[in-house]
Amino acid sequence: MAKQFTEEDDALLAELGVEVEAKKVAARTPQEERVIAGFEEIQRFVEEHGHPPQHGEDKNIFERLYAVRLDRLRELGEFRQLLEPIDKDGLLDASGPVATSIDDDIDDEALLAELGVEAETSDITELRHVRSSAEKKAAEEIANRQKCEDFERFKPLFEQVQNEIDTGMRTTRPFERKAEIAPGRFFIVGGQKAYVAEMDEAFLTAQGMTDARLRVIFDNGTESNMLMRSLQRALHKDDAGRRITDSSAGPLFADHTADGDEASGTIYVLRSKSDLPIVKEHRNVLHKIGVTSGKVERRIANAKIDATFLLADVEVVATYELYNINRTKLENLIHRIFDPARLDIEIKDRFGNPVVPREWFLVPFNVVDEAVERIKDGSIKGYVYDPQQARLVERKAG
Repeated sequence: MAKQFTEEDDALLAELGVEVEAKKVAARTPQEERVIAGFEEIQRFVEEHGHPPQHGEDKNIFERLYAVRLDRLRELGEFRQLLEPIDKDGLLDASGPVATSIDDDIDDEALLAELGVEAETSDITELRHVRSSAEKKAAEEIANRQKCEDFERFKPLFEQVQNEIDTGMRTTRPFERKAEIAPGRFFIVGGQKAYVAEMDEAFLTAQGMTDARLRVIFDNGTESNMLMRSLQRALHKDDAGRRITDSSAGPLFADHTADGDEASGTIYVLRSKSDLPIVKEHRNVLHKIGVTSGKVERRIANAKIDATFLLADVEVVATYELYNINRTKLENLIHRIFDPARLDIEIKDRFGNPVVPREWFLVPFNVVDEAVERIKDGSIKGYVYDPQQARLVERKAG
């Protein structure tokens, strides 16, 4: 049987000038070689900086990349046996914070692109060309934004969306998922409204992720043929990035009950019996306009001791019953329409605390009634209240 040499024997023989046949090492696959090379880069980082790579916007681009890579190596048990013999720092067994600002399915290449780094190679351990974030942003502006030659087609859409936001038919909310990006949808990104006019057929990226080429029109008259994932990243990175909801279908409320309808509340128009000088002077045009889910009689029962009712009894001028409607949104819409005529007054409540009633408006009742009718048929989006003329006037374009 052949003698097995120990490391001490090998050293002794080497001192005596005797060569020992090297032990054969099993050949590694290209993938294993890349994994080892990537892990060794992480080890060199630890040796140089004295700590494992960490996540964070304030960290170096490569440290953030190494941190993501280390997270994955810890998760992938198939490589543990390969790496444990060279893991002198115990990196595979350590644990640390995982990046929270990066998509769960983002790959190293996508991470580098987001950080402003372009890797012109399929091997992410070899970075042959690195551009600064500023250079990349400038290049993207040139490549992705151009004048929209047929913007006149889209301009009315942006105007309509703004009107519908103003009248409460649309709202804005934080962007959440890539699935929200679809043709006909509006977003707010970089302080501009963006309209997804077209979407090409979806495809899978080299990393197995779904993507699609878009035609996005911006309200400043430019357009971009960006990828869906690029728009997704832009919306996530923008603290003010928003999705504009679709417009509500149908009238805001009905004046009768259909089968299956349930009452949602009541708009009430009140007139104050207060002896305050400003009320006495404008009693016929000063109205409180609100929305309640209960009975109006119950809402006004304690008007005398309620500062929002000017600490006085009130007269019910009119009520409008609502069906299947968001009361809060409707009330906000009415108050926005008449905001130029809102009464500016501060009074003390019964405990001496200052109160600023917000639901009193210097508006003739016939104008309130007209506004309700226009809300019913949807035409209110084209009108605003003019205090000088004391009437609703058509909203000026632009």
